[in-house]
Amino acid sequence: MRRVLSGTRPTGILHLGNYFGAIESWVKLQNEYECFFFVADWHALTTGYEDTSNLKEYTKQVVIDLLACGLDPKKCTIFVQSHVPQHAELHLLFSMITPLSWLYRCPTYKDQMRELKERNIATYGFLGYPCLQAADILIYKAELVPVGEDQLPHLELTREIARRFNFLYGQTFPEPQAILNTVKVLVGTDGRKMSKSYGNTIALSEDLESVRKKVMNMVTDPARIRKNDPGHPEVCTVFAYHQIFSPEIVSETEEDCRQGKIGCVECKKRLFENISRFLEPIQARRRELENDLDYVLGVISEGARKAREIASRTLQEAKDRAGLL
Repeated sequence: MRRVLSGTRPTGILHLGNYFGAIESWVKLQNEYECFFFVADWHALTTGYEDTSNLKEYTKQVVIDLLACGLDPKKCTIFVQSHVPQHAELHLLFSMITPLSWLYRCPTYKDQMRELKERNIATYGFLGYPCLQAADILIYKAELVPVGEDQLPHLELTREIARRFNFLYGQTFPEPQAILNTVKVLVGTDGRKMSKSYGNTIALSEDLESVRKKVMNMVTDPARIRKNDPGHPEVCTVFAYHQIFSPEIVSETEEDCRQGKIGCVECKKRLFENISRFLEPIQARRRELENDLDYVLGVISEGARKAREIASRTLQEAKDRAGLL
């Protein structure tokens, strides 16, 4: 069975954008491949090293979210990155052979240096994170990595590092291929990109009354003043959410909006009902897991054990090839 590897950073509580951007596809992939899914706590330090006060709690909460959303430890391996130290050692080995020019040209490096210019991220850890990312993937000799199109350059850099290692020391690592996510892009509640830094997210664990308030305050068609004015759903954040949460009524909603048959308040009420219907089983499962933390910690511990077993074999092979005693 082909092996899949993917991870998510514990930089905060997971939200609907995380679910539709990655987790939904992970739940499907676990039934088709040998899957390894990890919480990338070392990667969280690349931009958040100055304040780690919530890192442990976020890491635990991300695992709870993953389990509540349907990841099954009987079907996949779930672990925390820092619990498998072989990632760090292979990262060090890769850092010895990776040209600086490869790291400087990484699109995310340039973009985040601009976007996060208020943070002091001019560190080796931030510049060198592609080496750690390559180690995350190659330590398991993963053949497939689920990514969005914007992440393809990162995966190509992993392949380049694998090729360089193989050229220098002999064939050791496969060149992982992408599984392009057919993601449902969910905008934030204000119409911008959904991001914790914008404060426009809906958390998977969010109190439903809070969700209701956010839905009722969503941005709609600015040209629509009165209830019976014709609407333009293509510019409405509420309609964008209906396309994901209300597939059975999306055509009807679009027609009613364009003809001025439904007001924005009623449209938002329908949306909240459907978002609630989606979140309720996830939140019910979350409550069960929060009341059984021994189980959650057991999943993390067993996942790390399984991951270390494979990672240690790969690391030893890489060290032998590189001539280390």
